[in-house]
Amino acid sequence: MITDQIFNFLFGQYSQYSFYEITLELFAMIFGVVSVVFARANNILVYPTGIISTGIYVYLLFNWGLIGDLIINIYFFLMSIYGWFFWQQKKLNKHINIISSSDNSTINIVVVIFLISFISVFLIYKFFNMWNNSFSMFDTLTTSIFFSAMFLMAKRKIEHWSFWIIGNFISIPLYFYKGATITSIQYIIFIFLAISGFLKWRKILNKTNQNVLK
Repeated sequence: MITDQIFNFLFGQYSQYSFYEITLELFAMIFGVVSVVFARANNILVYPTGIISTGIYVYLLFNWGLIGDLIINIYFFLMSIYGWFFWQQKKLNKHINIISSSDNSTINIVVVIFLISFISVFLIYKFFNMWNNSFSMFDTLTTSIFFSAMFLMAKRKIEHWSFWIIGNFISIPLYFYKGATITSIQYIIFIFLAISGFLKWRKILNKTNQNVLK
């Protein structure tokens, strides 16, 4: 039947995975989606939920031998700890690190992060003799994009949503190719959440700027 063929096309690769791994990937996806929902809401719970998701993915990606993705999630894990601390800083009982736009110094840092991460992942792929197809390039590119996005999110900069949107688009076919259809579906959900998150953050930022001008 056509439905069986479609199901096998999308999820046939899971026949070689254990029930334990499939369950973990589902949990990682759920916590990942919940984390982005909290990010959209500008809620600090984005970080504990994100830490759970990335922690699970670190374990799974290590088992699957996906080096670039493993590095991304280790970085996410560490930046989530930093972002958690940065977001909750207060002065006179008010949060001092609120939603804002990137200044020139932040943009310069992002450019450096992008270039260093791209070169680093490329060298790691070459070291393990895994730079053997076009997907290695896309994997390295998404790593650089997501490194930049996570830094900007930890700094509570609105531009991080643009990086997520671009990276999510690239990741959908990439993860399907890697045999992680569940994670690929997660990135489809992420795109809609990221667009919605950008619109909501822009509304909050505009309101903040208007209050400052009054």
